Amino acid sequence: MKFDLLVNSVKETHVGFQQYAAKSVNLSLTLRNWLIGFYIVEFEQKGEDRAKYGEKLLVRLAENVDIEGLSATALKLNRLFFLTYPQISQAVPDQLKKLGFQSLIQISQAVPYLFESINNQTNRIMQTPPAQSLTMPSNVLITKLSFTHFVELLVIKEPLKRTFYEIECIKGSWSTRELRRQINTLYFERSGMSLNKEKLRELTHETVENFDPKEIIKSIYSFEFLGLKAQEVVEEKDLEVALLNHIQSFLLELGHGFCFEARQKRILIDENYYFVDLVFYHRVLKCHILIELKVDEFKHEHLSQLNTYISYFREEIKHESDNPPIGILLCTNKGKKLVEYALSGMDEKLFVSKYLVELPSKEVLAAFIENEIIKHNREN
Repeated sequence: MKFDLLVNSVKETHVGFQQYAAKSVNLSLTLRNWLIGFYIVEFEQKGEDRAKYGEKLLVRLAENVDIEGLSATALKLNRLFFLTYPQISQAVPDQLKKLGFQSLIQISQAVPYLFESINNQTNRIMQTPPAQSLTMPSNVLITKLSFTHFVELLVIKEPLKRTFYEIECIKGSWSTRELRRQINTLYFERSGMSLNKEKLRELTHETVENFDPKEIIKSIYSFEFLGLKAQEVVEEKDLEVALLNHIQSFLLELGHGFCFEARQKRILIDENYYFVDLVFYHRVLKCHILIELKVDEFKHEHLSQLNTYISYFREEIKHESDNPPIGILLCTNKGKKLVEYALSGMDEKLFVSKYLVELPSKEVLAAFIENEIIKHNREN
C-alpha cells in the first residue's frame, strides 16, 4: 500500500462513518418527533380524559414531560409533522427494528392497536383528491432528509409544491439553508413559468450549497435531542463563536446590571424559527437587551431583522412592569466596526436618556470588537 492510498483510505473511512453517524442522529430524531406527533393526535381523538385538558393540552404535556427541547411549541410542530407526513407510518416498524428498538416493537405486539391506530390515522389523513396525493416514498423521505429539512417543508401548505421541493432537495443534496433559499426565491413558481424547465434545474443545481453532515449535528434540534449545549460542539476557532463567547463575558464583567438569559434564543414567528444571538435582562433598566452579531459589513436588513426580534419580545415576552426591549447590532469587517442601537417603537425620552448612561457606548463596543479580532487573528 502506498502512503497516498493510506491517507485517502483513512479520510474516506472517516467521512463515511461521519455521514453515517449524522444520518443515524437525524433518523432517530425524525422518527421520535413523528411518533410524538402521532401520540398527541391519537390522544386528542381517543384519549379518555382528553376533555379534561382541552386547549392547554400541549402546555400541560410539556410541563409534565419536562424534556429539553420538547416545549409546547415543539410539540405543536411534532403534531403538524405527523399530520403533514402520515405516509411515514409505512416506514416506522422496519426503521425501529433497524435502529434496535425491540422494546417498541414488543410494545406494538403487546398493545396491537398501536400500529393499527397509526395506519388508521394515516389512511384517514391521506384520503385526499388524487391530484393532491402525490407523495415521495416514506423510506426515501426519512433517510434522505433531516428533521431540519422537514421543518422548512412544513411551512408549505400546498402538497404538490412541497413534493416538488422534496424531490429537488433530495436530488441536489441541498443543505437546510439551501432549501430555505430556494423556497424564498420562488424556485417552484419560476419552474412553473419557465419554458425550459430542465435548463432552469441545471442552472439551479450548479450554484447550490451542498449538504454537509455537520449541519445535522450542529442543528438546535440535535443539540436538544442529544442533551448537548451548543458550546460543547461548535468549532471554537470560528470568529463569530469566539466573539459571542467574549462579548457575553465582557458585558457581564462591566457590572452595569447585565444578567445573562439566553444564547441562540429560539423564537417562533409565523411558523418560522429565528435565533437571537444573545439575550440579557438589565436589572437597572428593567428591560431585555438583544444582541445580534454579524461578521460582515453593515446591511440595512440586519437592522430590520433585529427590529423584528425587538417587536417580538415587546409583544410576546415583555411583562407589564418591564420597559421596552433594546437591541444592539454589532457588525464587523476588515475595514470598519459598526455598532447600532435599535429602539423599535420606543418613544419614552426619559428612558432613552437613561439607557445611554447605563449601556456601554458605541466607542467602547467597537474598540472591544477590534481588539478581539486582532487577538483572534494572532491565535489563528
